[in-house]
Amino acid sequence: MSSGEPLSWRRLFSFFVPLGISASLVTISHVIINSTLARSAHPETVIASYAIAGSLLTLTERPSTLLRQTCSALVRDRLSFQALTFVTKIFLACVLLIGFLIVYSPIGTGVFKYLFGVSPDLLSKVIDVYEILMYVSIFSVIRNIYQGIIITNNRTKWLTIGMVFRLAGMYGLSLYFIYTDSINSGRVGAIIFAAGMMIEALVSYLEGRNIMRKMPAKLEDHPVESKGDVYRFYKPLLLSSFVALFIGPVINIVLGKTTGIALAISSFAVASSLMQLMLSFFTYIHQIVLNFYLIDAKLVKKFALVTGFIPFAMTVSIAYTPLGPWVLENIMSVQGQLLEQSLWTLRAFVLFPLISPFLDFSNGLILLRGQTKTMFRSQSANAICTIIVLLILVSIFPAWNGMIGAAAQSLGLLAELVIVWLVIRRTQKEPTMSIPPSRGSSSLKG
Repeated sequence: MSSGEPLSWRRLFSFFVPLGISASLVTISHVIINSTLARSAHPETVIASYAIAGSLLTLTERPSTLLRQTCSALVRDRLSFQALTFVTKIFLACVLLIGFLIVYSPIGTGVFKYLFGVSPDLLSKVIDVYEILMYVSIFSVIRNIYQGIIITNNRTKWLTIGMVFRLAGMYGLSLYFIYTDSINSGRVGAIIFAAGMMIEALVSYLEGRNIMRKMPAKLEDHPVESKGDVYRFYKPLLLSSFVALFIGPVINIVLGKTTGIALAISSFAVASSLMQLMLSFFTYIHQIVLNFYLIDAKLVKKFALVTGFIPFAMTVSIAYTPLGPWVLENIMSVQGQLLEQSLWTLRAFVLFPLISPFLDFSNGLILLRGQTKTMFRSQSANAICTIIVLLILVSIFPAWNGMIGAAAQSLGLLAELVIVWLVIRRTQKEPTMSIPPSRGSSSLKG
């Protein structure tokens, strides 16, 4: 694109669509693993051991994903990337240390037995699976920091390419285990997942390193120079991720106080997975803000408005039309009372996909300004509001079952958005960190 050509809708969509596709394809990786493990002689035990170990891995995956956002916001030259790498190594060392303590010390038994409620006969199997999954953090960190560079330089098609190679590798390995009849434990699922992440990390590393070699050693007007600059930006994000981790378990605990415990938890899980599937394509709006807001704020706002209502419209079309029962029954194999409760829960979720894209847009502004302390406060407001609404609804309307969790999570997200908006309105000014536009988008200035 020529330097005189202004930012356009076509440019925004060519940047955004590959990100959305790669995010949506993630769900297929879980389908590959679960369908493979389902072919074992004891699928319930095998899938359970993998799922429980995987739930612990998610505790480290969210902070790791935030490294991608940190890289997109801060890295503009090789010096700032070196600073980010230093912070990344500290984070990774801490994650691996925790992993070793869980696998090779009595701490792991305590964590899975008392925090996750794992039965004694399943404990050793779960720890065996996590012994492999803990190394996924290495590939996840590599993938995320180099994807940050790829995104900042507008090479987003490489995220889709990396995901396609990942899925192909996982599917090939799945066929190997199926045809050799060697699916005997949840470790098979861990091996498939780790191999997929390693492939995606390799693709991201190769393309990211190629871009980084062309970056300037030190950009004159770039304020990020030391590990302290990165740490001050990343620390509030890290703390906010820990607050967010409590929301899911608290919802499940409170749903255990409803009149139909199993129905409440299962209907919430079904409705939540369906809603997240419709949202998955639109989880990168913050990257549009980070990369293009300083170039054409007006067009970026229009783009967010156009795309932001799509997941809400999709959710409404399923929750409030005959399409909903058909999707739940024929695609998700949900029937009977669970189908009815899942549909009601999805209706209670309707605010969530309306709020989420605009919260993502607002968080993009917060990241661009370097005001990451706001995200800790907003996430805390989310958690507090969610817990309060959960307790009120379960005491007054215990028969609402999964709807209680959906309504509480939606209102919690609304509280988070309100806090972020208040900060943005109070600090209407140029981005505080004065971070220049990315290399890939700087040529788009008119």
